[in-house]
Amino acid sequence: MKFRILLILLFCSTLGVSQAQKKSKRPKNIILMVGDGMGVAQIYAGMTGNFGHLNLEEFPVVGFHKNQSSDSYVTDSAAGATAFSCGVKSYNGAIGVDPEGNPVPTILEIAEENGLATGLVATCAITHATPASFIAHQANRSMEEEIAMDFLSTDVDVFIGGGRKFFIDRKDNLNLVDSLKMRGYQIANSIDEVEAVESGKLAAFLADVQQPKYSEGRGDQLVKSTETALNLLKTNKKGMFLMIEGSQIDWGGHSNDTQYIVDEMIDFDNAIGKVLEFAKKDKNTLVIITADHETGGFTINKGSTEMGVVEGKFTTGSHTGVMIPVFAYGPGSEDFAGIYENNEIFNKMLKAYKF
Repeated sequence: MKFRILLILLFCSTLGVSQAQKKSKRPKNIILMVGDGMGVAQIYAGMTGNFGHLNLEEFPVVGFHKNQSSDSYVTDSAAGATAFSCGVKSYNGAIGVDPEGNPVPTILEIAEENGLATGLVATCAITHATPASFIAHQANRSMEEEIAMDFLSTDVDVFIGGGRKFFIDRKDNLNLVDSLKMRGYQIANSIDEVEAVESGKLAAFLADVQQPKYSEGRGDQLVKSTETALNLLKTNKKGMFLMIEGSQIDWGGHSNDTQYIVDEMIDFDNAIGKVLEFAKKDKNTLVIITADHETGGFTINKGSTEMGVVEGKFTTGSHTGVMIPVFAYGPGSEDFAGIYENNEIFNKMLKAYKF
């Protein structure tokens, strides 16, 4: 009897340690990937177009977020990204501000304050609504010159996208690229120059305004930019926060162009594959994949995974208000299951970091 009691006590003690370890485990790195305009139909169109498979299938945790903004049932990208970045529901057009227009700290800024490396990667202008919402505080997404100026108010380590124009061809005649150089940034103006950077801070401008479609010359810039960002940021022993946007899935929806959606979705998933590869090796990285909203009221009427062919239809050239999927992998991923408001993604990331 005494031996049985001893075994039970030993088991309970071991279980308690195991549970304590499980509770204390947190990610050192968080990588948030936003497929702008990506609803369930966009994901499945990409899966079909990629002959039945995407890297997204490897994510063990799936949830949904409700994405209405403070002033509209159908959100825009600015309010949607501000919910992710700041934890507040704000009005359509808001960049890092609450409904009254007050600046709210972003997850990227909070990560910086805690000594983490930070980065932004996008297939659109880096001053566009989604990346801007993680680094800027402006009343409206149209204020791209003011948003560019906000990049000088942070210590973001890496940013890669389009939007060179808003840094050098400005109404105030300032050259913000020169200002970035003075702050120690290496400036890249092509994907080859991006890949050549192996250490230090990087500001990369891959287009004067917006990058071209994947099918019209952009190619695998997103994958290469993602790899470079990961290599630069992983050197920080405290960890990183990185936001990566597959921006043009949304534009395919606005254009009611099924093939545009498929091409951009597969490109985004290829970048997801690189991030997942990094996370599996690192074992201390939380990866979150979601979208700000769905675009186009897109649905699939016919398709063939064997042929990689999709026939889609659309109900609108704008956004819709449907719930959006959230995929998560790594330590802390279990918190992303279920149905919740989009601003809860900020709170869940903050909880994961345990700042």
